[in-house]
Amino acid sequence: MIDGNVRTLILGSFPSERSLAKRQYYGHPQNQFWKLVGQIIDLPLHEMRYRERLSALLAHRIGLWDVIDQCERTGSLDSAIRNATRNRFHRVMRVATEMRRVCFNGKTAGRLERVFAGWGYETAVLPSSSPANTTPFPVKLCAWRKAFATGEVIGGRTTGHRSPVVGRASSC
Repeated sequence: MIDGNVRTLILGSFPSERSLAKRQYYGHPQNQFWKLVGQIIDLPLHEMRYRERLSALLAHRIGLWDVIDQCERTGSLDSAIRNATRNRFHRVMRVATEMRRVCFNGKTAGRLERVFAGWGYETAVLPSSSPANTTPFPVKLCAWRKAFATGEVIGGRTTGHRSPVVGRASSC
């Protein structure tokens, strides 16, 4: 989900079985993605219908996609991914010409952080919103807030600051 106004792209690894079945990003009810991003943009995304969630993200200049186009996997865990093929990011870059920041939802997606940083984007590898990640929600939220705090979503401007890896945040 990307358009020409996207400033921040959030990349996941590959959809869970539940997400694929529902044909929705972060479709597993225990995935914390919609609650995390909702807290950042101050909207109850997790309470909205799916199409409204997507519209709200685009209105806040946030796009969604995955680093993996196709793969073999039994179950939903990233550790089970085999024979993965990467998405074609140059297509996204042609459409989202305003994109400045790329955030990676979890370590598997974050393996491409250096590639995007090398292309000149601000980057942040965030704690996964997956229910498999047992990091407490407040710790995840703090890290996600920090990644978005310097740019378009919160501050209304981009500072040019590169945030390579957002880890545990004790100051939140």
